[in-house]
Amino acid sequence: MSEPIRPAAAPEPAPVAVFDIDGVLADVRHRLCHVRAKPKDWQAFFAAAVRDQPHPQGLALLREMARDHDVLLLTGRPEHTRPQTQAWLESHGVGSYPLHMRPAGDRRPAAVVKRQFLRGLVRTRAVALVVDDDPVVVETLRAAGFDVHHADWERRAEQEQAALLEAQEVDGRS
Repeated sequence: MSEPIRPAAAPEPAPVAVFDIDGVLADVRHRLCHVRAKPKDWQAFFAAAVRDQPHPQGLALLREMARDHDVLLLTGRPEHTRPQTQAWLESHGVGSYPLHMRPAGDRRPAAVVKRQFLRGLVRTRAVALVVDDDPVVVETLRAAGFDVHHADWERRAEQEQAALLEAQEVDGRS
């Protein structure tokens, strides 16, 4: 009697490398004036995103990780900015990766939104690395057990950093 033929096991999916956009792939400094102003001009802030310059360090790290990882983009940008975000990503050669955005009306801090998303993701995939520039996100995700690379290549003035941190962690907008 011969051994039964068993199907080959499906290969394990590649681990995931998760990248933020603002401050990691895209330089947001030119539009922070819109969220430093009182009142904040969110429409102008997001409309100006199409003019973000790319961060070569972020794009290089993404391309390096993409060699043996599945790349996923996780941004605190609201869902209504998907068309311009996708256009920017495509114009810089990274539009083919899955893009996960803040759901409409979700104003929770970026750290909370991203931690919840990643906790759901690890139920089905191995998350090898998260790349983010927000120090609160970095600290929160590290405390939750994720390997996080703090993208520190976007140097901001103290007022700019404070405005962006408030937009991400207090206003829940980016």
